[in-house]
Order: sequence, then C-alpha cells, then structure tokens
Amino acid sequence: MKTNLITRRGFDMLQRELNQLWRVERRETVEKVSWAASLGDRSENADYKYNKQKLRRIDSRIRYLTKRLDQLKVVDYSPQQDGQVFFGAFVEIEDEQGTIRRFQIVGPDEIYDSKDVVSIDAPMARALLKKHVDDEVTVVTPKGEQCWFINKIQYHAFDESCGDNKAPN
Repeated sequence: MKTNLITRRGFDMLQRELNQLWRVERRETVEKVSWAASLGDRSENADYKYNKQKLRRIDSRIRYLTKRLDQLKVVDYSPQQDGQVFFGAFVEIEDEQGTIRRFQIVGPDEIYDSKDVVSIDAPMARALLKKHVDDEVTVVTPKGEQCWFINKIQYHAFDESCGDNKAPN
C-alpha cells in the first residue's frame, strides 16, 4: 500500500505533468488522430493506430494523476523537525565500510525520476524515522542486516560543490 504523503516539490511536479498532458500533449495527439482519420481507411493507417494508442496512454495517466493528486497530503517543512529524521529530510548515512549515501525521504510518487531519493515506504526510511545525528540504524535487506550511522540531517538539499545548503528545486 502506498503512503499518501508527498513533498511540496513532488506535488508541484505531478501538477505540472498533469497540466502538460492535458493542455499540450493530449491536444496535439487528438489533432494527429483527427488528421490520420481523415485520410480514409483506418485499418491500415499506422499514424492513426499509433496516435490512438498514445491518446489512450495519455488519458490513462491523466485519470491516474487526477485521482492521485486528490488523495495526496502535502507535507511541508516545520522547524520542529530539525535534528530528527522525518518525511522530507535530506539524510547522509555511512556504513561500517565507510560508504556514504545521501538521499531525501519522499513519497512513493516521487521516486521515479531521481536516484537520490528513498520512499517513505522503504525499509531504510522506516528505520531512519525519528533518529538523530550519530544514531546507529540497522536495516534488514535481502542481503541481511546492515548497520548505518547518521552523519547529517537537513531539510534543504545537500550542495556537493560548496558544502552548504541549497533550497530544493
């Protein structure tokens, strides 16, 4: 079951995708379908078939996004979160071999376009919730248990170039 939480940035991205699909891509595809249909025999018209399939995919995604956006709860940053890992946190962790991972804990609808995020539903995120810097966290993985140490918790993205914070996109 998916958690119905999303960051403000993630919600805005889904909203932009819905607007793009509805106002641009769907309109263009409907025009192409109409044009292809006007050419006559639709049974052997590749343009017609392709664009009809594309239109079905667009409509399906529009229906999904419309429903999903109504179900989602946007979680904004609150100063009370500082010092602990909660939804939306940028976390830096290190394992016993010195491997460092940096990621943001986000909703399941936000994980598809980025490598530096972890879903709130993932075992890693669940293990980190409410922990502090320097806490040790054990995560059960398919390879067995792994121990991680929390190095940093921030509510603004890590900036690799200068070591400072930067506002999320």
